[in-house]
Amino acid sequence: MNLNRPIVLYMHAGSGNHGCEAIANSTVKLIAAKRKEQGADTKLPVLIVTNSVAEDRKYSLGELEKEGLCTLVEERHIDRVFVDHVLYYGYRKITGDRESFLRYRFKDAFKLFSQMSKEAPLWDKSQKPLAVSIGGDNYCYPEMVQDLILAHNVFRKKGFETILWGCSIEPDSLKDPVLYKDLCAYSKIYARESITYNGLLNAGISADKLVLRKDPAFMLDTSDVSDGDVVKQGKTIGINLSPMVIEKEKTPGITMENYKKFIQYIFDNTDDSVALIPHVVWSGSDDRKPLTELYEAFKDTGRIALIGDRPAEGLKGYIAKCSFFVGARTHSTIAAYSSNVPTLVIGYSVKSKGIATDLFGTYENYCLPVQELSEPDSLIKAYNKIKETA
Repeated sequence: MNLNRPIVLYMHAGSGNHGCEAIANSTVKLIAAKRKEQGADTKLPVLIVTNSVAEDRKYSLGELEKEGLCTLVEERHIDRVFVDHVLYYGYRKITGDRESFLRYRFKDAFKLFSQMSKEAPLWDKSQKPLAVSIGGDNYCYPEMVQDLILAHNVFRKKGFETILWGCSIEPDSLKDPVLYKDLCAYSKIYARESITYNGLLNAGISADKLVLRKDPAFMLDTSDVSDGDVVKQGKTIGINLSPMVIEKEKTPGITMENYKKFIQYIFDNTDDSVALIPHVVWSGSDDRKPLTELYEAFKDTGRIALIGDRPAEGLKGYIAKCSFFVGARTHSTIAAYSSNVPTLVIGYSVKSKGIATDLFGTYENYCLPVQELSEPDSLIKAYNKIKETA
C-alpha cells in the first residue's frame, strides 16, 4: 500500500484501554518504518482522532506526538454540549440525516487534517488520503456497529480511501446485509486472525480485499521495568482479570472463584509469586477493581503484587518477565504471546479463539471461554494442560 499520502487513524477509543494504545502505538511506528522503506516523506501527516487526547498524552502516544510521528486530535462530544445536541437532534429528526452526528464528531479532525495536508510536503496526489479504522474488536459490539458504519460513510464521502485494520468480526454477524455492504466498501480489510478472515471470505467478501495479518500489537516494544523484586524473572505468574469477562460468566461468581483457587494452588504447589497486571483502567471497566479484590484476599502471603497503571510498553515489560500468564484482556495476552510467555486466555469471543488457533493450530486448552466456566477448578485444570505441553 502506498503510504506517500496523509493518513488519519479513527475510532481510537483512548489509551486508558492499553490495548487501544498498543494498536495505535504499533501502527504509528509501522507507518513511519514503511514510509522510510518506500522512500516516502516521513513528515506527511499521521493524525489520530481520539476519544480522549488527555488519556493519550498521559501514555506512549504523547511521546510519539512529541517525536513528530503523529498528531492527536480529540473528537467532538455532542453529548457534552447541550445546545449543539438539541440542534443536531432536531436537524436529524427533520432530515433523516443520520450521518450529521458523525460529521459533527469529526469536524475538528477534518479541519486540522485539511490544514496539515495543505502544509505537508509534496505527496502523490493520484492517491486519495487514507483513513484507517483501527478495527480491533469494534465490529464485535452490536452497540458500536451503527456508528462504525456512519463514520465509514462520512470518511468515504470526504474523499478518503478506507481500510479496516487489525479486526476481529463474529462470522454470524456477516448475515446482516447492512454490515456486509459497509465492509465491502473498504478497499482493504486486515483480519487479525483466521476465523474472521475465513468468515469474511465465506460471506462473499472479495479475496482481493482481504489480508490475514497478525494484530499490530504483536509488534509493540517492550519497556525494561525494574521495581526490585516485584516481578522476579521466570518466577512469577502474571494474572489479568477484567470486569467485562466477569459480566459474560454464566454462573455468578464462578470467574472470581476460579481465580482465587488458582492463586491458592500456585502458592501451595510452587514457590512462584503472583503479579496482578491491569490492562484497562477506564472508570466504567477498570481491571484494577477485580484485581484489587484478589490482592486483598492474598496480600498477607507476601507473595502477591498489584502492578500500577502505566503505558502499554511498560505493562508488556512486566508480562514479559513472567513464567506463565493468565489473561482476560486480549491485548494483555498478545503482550504475553509476543514475549514467548506460556499463556492461558480467559476469553469470550472470536478474537481469543482465532488468535490462539493461528498460534497453536487449535484454541482448545489455550483458550478457556468464560461462558463455559462451571467448576471452581477449571482454571487450574487448563493451566496444568498447558504446562504439560510447554
